[in-house]
Amino acid sequence: MTDVFISGTGVFTPPHVITNDELVASYNAYVGLHNEENAQAIAAGNVVEKLPSTSEFIFAASGIEQRYVMEKDGILDPRRMCPRLPPRSDDEPSIMAQMGCSAANDALARAGISASDVDLIIVAASNMERAYPAMAVEIQQILGAGGFAFDMNVACSSATFGIQAAADMIRGGSATRALVISPELPSGHLEWRDRDCHFIFGDVATAVLLESGDVAKTAQFKVVSTACATKFSNNIRNNNGFLRRAHDQMDDRRDMQFVQNGRKVFKEVLPLVSKHIADHLKRDGVVPDDLARLWLHQANKTMNDYIGKKVLGREPRHGEQPNILQDYANTSSAGSIIAFSKHSSDLERGARGLICSFGAGYSVGSILVERV
Repeated sequence: MTDVFISGTGVFTPPHVITNDELVASYNAYVGLHNEENAQAIAAGNVVEKLPSTSEFIFAASGIEQRYVMEKDGILDPRRMCPRLPPRSDDEPSIMAQMGCSAANDALARAGISASDVDLIIVAASNMERAYPAMAVEIQQILGAGGFAFDMNVACSSATFGIQAAADMIRGGSATRALVISPELPSGHLEWRDRDCHFIFGDVATAVLLESGDVAKTAQFKVVSTACATKFSNNIRNNNGFLRRAHDQMDDRRDMQFVQNGRKVFKEVLPLVSKHIADHLKRDGVVPDDLARLWLHQANKTMNDYIGKKVLGREPRHGEQPNILQDYANTSSAGSIIAFSKHSSDLERGARGLICSFGAGYSVGSILVERV
């Protein structure tokens, strides 16, 4: 069975930045409008008064300082509070395909590989712009890749699940070179009017190029092993979908956007992820001190600090568990790949590290890699 290598990664960073201060100013303006327009109902106890936010609250709760987005004016409009993305004709590239192609071209350039040499594309992301045709097939067409392509969704674990699927297919002989692309556009499904979550997400796209050992010439990391697990939970969800109109649910229900029970997620996910990583390492005969780096899912700094300490049995040393969420915020499945792409080139030959993502499902995926 052939070995699988990572030969290149790519990150597409959107053009617009929203700082915490900008976000808070917009949100608090919305709160003022909401409370003024609903003053009588609030006084009667029929509507809950909304409370303002602060940049200090956001940073303390998440470690996030800013986020990148594809469009910011609509998000910061207190009377709109969502991105304003003009519709595209069926003959134009979709916005998520455009984002994904940019990241893919970056990964291909780093590996010195032509898109025509790729025979598998997996678009693994938390939300797709449409049900069909598959975003992956559109990207395949735009790039000029061969073989086959398909979409998959495992929420925030999509990228690591996609890497496992691609690695298995390469080992099985059904592909030789694969792109796992994660165009994440969470600004479109985030409820920007909710104080508890409006600061969480940012937009981005990542790509990982995997190759069979038979053809890899510029390999950077060997995929040593992978592990994925799921356990059903309703604590992170988005109920929007194609059956919405069939349920006569055309109103602006809160659960038609991203919603989570943060306390339960924190309590339940951390032990799940920590045990998953420990079991993965034990299965491969790897002790925590063998790891030079942990590239964790970038959801919340406190969560990452907890997992890093739990896995290593000590406080992570400087640079051992890099965070990028202060700049990018939570980018769903792309977060751990951004961290890997930006903080891996300094590792020496033979150094091992672990990429891990986790989220709704619950789901958790881990990739053990070795520098070559």
